[in-house]
Amino acid sequence: MVIGSWWRSVVRLSEARWALASLAFFAVAALAQVIDAPAWLWGPLYAACYLSGGWEPALSGLRALRERTLDVDLLMIVAAVGAAAIGQVLDGGLLIVIFATSGALEAWATERTESSVRGLLELAPERACRVLPSGEEVVDVADLRVGDEVLVRPGETISADGAVVDGAGEVDQASITGEPLPVAKAAGDEVYAGTINGTGALRVRVGREAGESVVARIAVLVEQASATKARTQRFVETIEQRYSVGVVVATVAIFAIPLWFGEDLQGALLRAMTFMIVASPCAVVLATMPPLLAAIATAGRHGVLVKSARVMEDLAGVDAVALDKTGTLTEGRPELASVRGDEAVLGVAAAAERPSEHPLARAVVAAARARGLRVPDDVTDFAAEPGRGVRAVVEGRVVRVGSPALLGDDGVRGLVDDVEAEGHTAVVVLVDDRPRAVLALTDALRPGARAAVADLAARTTDAPVLLTGDNPRTASRTGEAVGIADRRAELLPADKVAAIEDRQAAGRRVMTVGDGINDAPALAAAHVGVAMGRAGADLTLQAADVVVVRDDLATLPALIDLARRARRVVVANLVIAGTIITGLVVWDLAGTLPLPLGVAGHEGSTVLVGLNGLRLLWSGAWSPRSAPAAHTDQPVGAAT
Repeated sequence: MVIGSWWRSVVRLSEARWALASLAFFAVAALAQVIDAPAWLWGPLYAACYLSGGWEPALSGLRALRERTLDVDLLMIVAAVGAAAIGQVLDGGLLIVIFATSGALEAWATERTESSVRGLLELAPERACRVLPSGEEVVDVADLRVGDEVLVRPGETISADGAVVDGAGEVDQASITGEPLPVAKAAGDEVYAGTINGTGALRVRVGREAGESVVARIAVLVEQASATKARTQRFVETIEQRYSVGVVVATVAIFAIPLWFGEDLQGALLRAMTFMIVASPCAVVLATMPPLLAAIATAGRHGVLVKSARVMEDLAGVDAVALDKTGTLTEGRPELASVRGDEAVLGVAAAAERPSEHPLARAVVAAARARGLRVPDDVTDFAAEPGRGVRAVVEGRVVRVGSPALLGDDGVRGLVDDVEAEGHTAVVVLVDDRPRAVLALTDALRPGARAAVADLAARTTDAPVLLTGDNPRTASRTGEAVGIADRRAELLPADKVAAIEDRQAAGRRVMTVGDGINDAPALAAAHVGVAMGRAGADLTLQAADVVVVRDDLATLPALIDLARRARRVVVANLVIAGTIITGLVVWDLAGTLPLPLGVAGHEGSTVLVGLNGLRLLWSGAWSPRSAPAAHTDQPVGAAT
């Protein structure tokens, strides 16, 4: 589903459609030429390839030329036309296809960033119910002012950042903090725009205007981080500019100087065109793209979507990893860890919880069924108490399940404290107003989480760090379970970005892994952002550079290994391409390089580096390593 959505977002762009058309014309033309079809058949196909893939780079290059700059786009078009002029239409077509594809990828990245920000801003509702002394009125959220009071009914999305002044309820704020469970809210508690009120009506006093809300600031952070990342391309553009100018100047000189000293026009032109061909960076371009694209394809076969070749390059340099907790290291859904007290009472607790849609209720019911306990059907007078729990009559007994606030000063409070000290969520069960048990609910670790963290630590300079919006005790317990010593809790999105930027300021290249909307700014700010794709929010998938489609953490160490293999192949290819191009250029300048030999050398180097890069398509290129056998997974908060 993620890959299908990604593909549709690509083909919507005109640049991508032109690139695909150019590739299709090139493939058919090359096939016709190889099977010795008449030139009148494959010639127009090559012309269509050149036109469909080359008109945009040519137009861009001419515009740059008008502003007295020379970029590589125009150079590639000139090289392609020059190749075609001396009969090497296939070589020129390959250049056109490569550059059209590159332009499409750049346009796609820009469009996705913009749509990510638009999607985030749509989280907050457009309208709100403002409370006035004379009654209620529905207004645009943009018209709310600090100090206004709004009414948020059960199931509605909170329209503004502020504080609860009346009412009680449970708010799902995973979009902001990443916490998997709804949080009880009462008078004095802070709430955020874009979060969802689950139960109970809330009256909220607006604390920030719409443009200053947490969700709006997340959008700004994503946009700023993406723009900062794009500026890292300036160095490459400078090199391209100098290379383009150098090749053009050299080509003109090679043609004009011999002509000045009496060489015939045809000989001077042939030498200049030979230089243009052998100096053309086809082999250099192919030195980089095939290995990276092959690595992307190999990663895709193993459930990892890498969004561009640049991302694959960045992965090779990762030396620090930051991980979110909920939905990344953990499954993101509660489950029962243990029962403190009378375990048999779990069955009647499940009966009372069965009519509820609360995530904790589903965990209690699932645990009772998994243990084979009888869950009575005789349930009446069910009622949900916002912020407290549920109440029901089960087989004639009054059963209450919910918050430890139900206990008052009862003596089992020590059990609650023990459960919460272990990083669990405590749920108490009372039967006829007598405490019978304390349920410890937890968010289970993903399978292989500890082994994956160990493997990541073995591949990076810095030890992994845990960044979470959850409470310190839960963060500590999760970190202990997966082997992360550096744990940072109660972080809002801006805090996560600050933690990543601190590492980057120390010279580290950071990979950040997360799954919620609250992680999107951190993913965008990192050198490489990785989203867990199955449960990931739309913005997170768009802000991320890598999507783990199958939610398998074990793929990340293998992905880093694959990226580093690709980098080694790229370096080897550049050495091969540079050596051959240099040799051919020197031969052409110092002696007389026959055009067929120049073409053969140029094409040979292109084929050689291309085949070398495609080695990464082989199954052996992906070789995930397992962590030492001593590593075992356990639920967060389990005894150690």
